[in-house]
Amino acid sequence: MKKLAFIALALAISCNSTQKTTGEKKTEKAVEANPETYGKTITEAELKAHLYTYASDEFEGRETGKPGQKKAIEYIKKEYVGLGIKPAKADGNYFQDVPLEISKLPTGSLSVNGKEYKLGEDYVATSAATGDYTNVVYVGYGIDEENYSDYKNLDVADKIVVAKVGEPKNEDGTYVVSGSTKKSLWSNASEALAKRVEVAKEKGATGIIFYDESNYPRYQQYFAQMQKSGRERISPKPATPNKFATILVNSSLANAIVANIATDNTPKVVSTTLNVDLKSGNKDVKSENVVAYIKGSEKPNEYLVISSHLDHIGVSADGQINNGADDDGSGTVALLEIAEAFKKAELDGNGPKRSVVFLHVTGEEKGLLGSQHYTDVDPIFPLENTVANLNIDMVGRIDPKREGDRNYIYLIGSDKLSTELHNLSEEVNKKYTNVVLDYTYNDENDPNRFYYRSDHYNFAKNNIPIIFYFNGTHDDYHQPSDTPDKINYDLLENRTRLVFYTAWEIANRANRLVVDKATE
Repeated sequence: MKKLAFIALALAISCNSTQKTTGEKKTEKAVEANPETYGKTITEAELKAHLYTYASDEFEGRETGKPGQKKAIEYIKKEYVGLGIKPAKADGNYFQDVPLEISKLPTGSLSVNGKEYKLGEDYVATSAATGDYTNVVYVGYGIDEENYSDYKNLDVADKIVVAKVGEPKNEDGTYVVSGSTKKSLWSNASEALAKRVEVAKEKGATGIIFYDESNYPRYQQYFAQMQKSGRERISPKPATPNKFATILVNSSLANAIVANIATDNTPKVVSTTLNVDLKSGNKDVKSENVVAYIKGSEKPNEYLVISSHLDHIGVSADGQINNGADDDGSGTVALLEIAEAFKKAELDGNGPKRSVVFLHVTGEEKGLLGSQHYTDVDPIFPLENTVANLNIDMVGRIDPKREGDRNYIYLIGSDKLSTELHNLSEEVNKKYTNVVLDYTYNDENDPNRFYYRSDHYNFAKNNIPIIFYFNGTHDDYHQPSDTPDKINYDLLENRTRLVFYTAWEIANRANRLVVDKATE
């Protein structure tokens, strides 16, 4: 791994210091509120100086809960202190604790009617599960809604339930749950399992066996990668010990439990002998989000959240450091520069009318855990008063698969919930930056499903309008070769300014954005 410390030192000498002296708010007449005055303070030189430090070997790949991640949050905190931007938490702490736990991949056995199946081949599990069951409860699609429930007249307390992906249709081809041709969230790839687990727990089940033939190879591949790398699984720490088992199965095992499961939609008790003995081990992990904010001058109780993830994947098994310069060092330093620009405006008497929250989240690489904690567990500011989220994740490189103008950015999600946000984004870009806005990955049928794979999604699922700024993947993605010398700093500057100008407009417009495409 190339050592970068001497480069960081040289940049620190040649560039302006990244620690700015903010001083007191000016008392003279405020300068004209021209966002370009402040957008131009976002420069290649400052972004580069930040990134050569933040993505250096010193930070050890910033893996969640590891020493490098602690160095990362201290670096970010130091910048906000130097800029004079206050912590978001009322107790004056920049750090929002995100309780997590590590669990080793389970080992053990599972058999159906005396036949043993192979872990990692026929089924995968990421937590311990034990029990002997002479009956399991087949709950069909595992859906529970006011107008349709697979749990009707079934007692699943202290039992394992079996559910499959999908949802029922009416004879006319419409979906029962939605009452239209539109699928419900029960068919959403990122929500399907979680919703079924939640319902099964509420009904008193001890576990769920889930059959999703099309996605099982992805689950299996993830499990194999975890085994090979020796990495442990990190998940949110439950308030009480988690004794609920989640097991994902292939077609052979699913049909051994429920014959003809693909075509049988009738919930029922199934006379099957199931023996499960999977053991694992858990330990607590301490990790933190970093959250700062500038209070709005006219609408302080409305909030714009700008986010990036502070973590990366750490050190490889062979000892190589994954610096994560693009993923997501680029987003992190962009967010720091945007915060500085807003602070300079405030010092000139041109602070944002709405409050602007600068959210650096942990655990993105482990499953969007830091943003999930912020939205689902401990929203520092009320979600109902959060007008939008602008999420920055990988904005410093060029997608080698893309043809055309290099001065581009992929925009994802801008039109999913608010037509107004999409139009605003387009207008701001034309006025200030003229970046090519590429919507390739905004397609509902995008097989990469990037819309569901970064921290904005935890806001979007709460009907908060979002924009995800993204440069696409490249050969250095999640590799030790993702280093700061490969960043296109001119592009990073222009893309960061685009986010700033968009944020400026959202924060200062007369009315909050209209959500005209809310999901159920």
